[in-house]
Amino acid sequence: MKAVIIGAGMGGLSAAIALKQIGVEVEVYDQITENKPVGAAISVWSNGVKCLNHLGLEKETAALGGIVDSMSYIDGFTGDPMCRFSMQPLIDEVGQRPYPIARAELQLMLMNAYGIDDIHFDKKMVSVSDGPDAATVEFADGTILSADLVIGADGARSIAREYVLGHPVERRYAGYVNFNGLVDVDETIGPATEWTTYVGDGKRVSVMPVAGDRFYFFFDVTMPEGQPYRPGTAREFLAESFAGWAPGVQQLIVALDPATTNRVEILDLDPFHTWVRGRVAVLGDAAHNTTPDIGQGGCSAMEDAVALQFAFVEHPDDLHAALAAYESARTERAGELVLRARKRCDVTHAKDPAATAAWYDELRSEDGTRVIRGIVSNIVGGPLTS
Repeated sequence: MKAVIIGAGMGGLSAAIALKQIGVEVEVYDQITENKPVGAAISVWSNGVKCLNHLGLEKETAALGGIVDSMSYIDGFTGDPMCRFSMQPLIDEVGQRPYPIARAELQLMLMNAYGIDDIHFDKKMVSVSDGPDAATVEFADGTILSADLVIGADGARSIAREYVLGHPVERRYAGYVNFNGLVDVDETIGPATEWTTYVGDGKRVSVMPVAGDRFYFFFDVTMPEGQPYRPGTAREFLAESFAGWAPGVQQLIVALDPATTNRVEILDLDPFHTWVRGRVAVLGDAAHNTTPDIGQGGCSAMEDAVALQFAFVEHPDDLHAALAAYESARTERAGELVLRARKRCDVTHAKDPAATAAWYDELRSEDGTRVIRGIVSNIVGGPLTS
């Protein structure tokens, strides 16, 4: 069997590696000409780490991951701790340490694991269609190819999704913009092995460690969609947006590099449950575009890849049965994570100011139990964490 995967992101490459493991002939195509991932880093929670381990990347993943021993919430204005607690209970319960990882390094790890020289770059898909004996893909350069199976891991603006659903869908603006990047570890901002989050007025500033003595940082700013922004002005914009915030936040603004700080308008997509049309299936952001508020977008894409592999192991001689099993295994779980992230997003970013104020009050009496319970509930339920 030959599978063509459109998209060399986390989901597409994880699927490519997973299918190769069981003897499927795989070709990967992507429109990018070089490895430039969106966003500086990603929280790979324990379910995602278990997927990478399953793909044979346990040592490589651990080498790239930051060590998060504790988690804290800080009053954004006073700098006073609201709560601080160990992550060990979570690790003990789910059996795997989570790892924040620089996104470019994770991407390169997956590319190398698949075979970076075997990835077809600068190939933009413009259409996909199903047929009785094969699915067909057409690229912008006029190339047409066929395969037994096409996996559309082509991201949030997926062409494959439009084909599978039979119509386009509109993504929903989540109400905030995320600024993110990497800085050297600085303990005046937060402890070197802690995920530190400053909160206040429906805004959020966070740092977490990644390998190489660096912090991944992000700022969330609520604002209307489509506001003008001049690249390279992140420091001035954030200094104004977070004027009066705690010294740690001010130090982070000074430390960041405006030239490499990303600005991303956050959107998501209402869950849907049709992921397969004939020999064409969607995976990753194409199937479940989510906000980053519970850190499960990339992890869910990796779960897709493992579930796809399991489906073909269960139905090695029946492609359509395998794809039906994949769809059945994933749509409810992935859709639930989208809605959980949306709910957390609304509380974090003060869609209802009273609910956000109540959350801040809860944090001031938090011993870690409720937060860890919530994170664990996101982690369990996938193909390797049932």
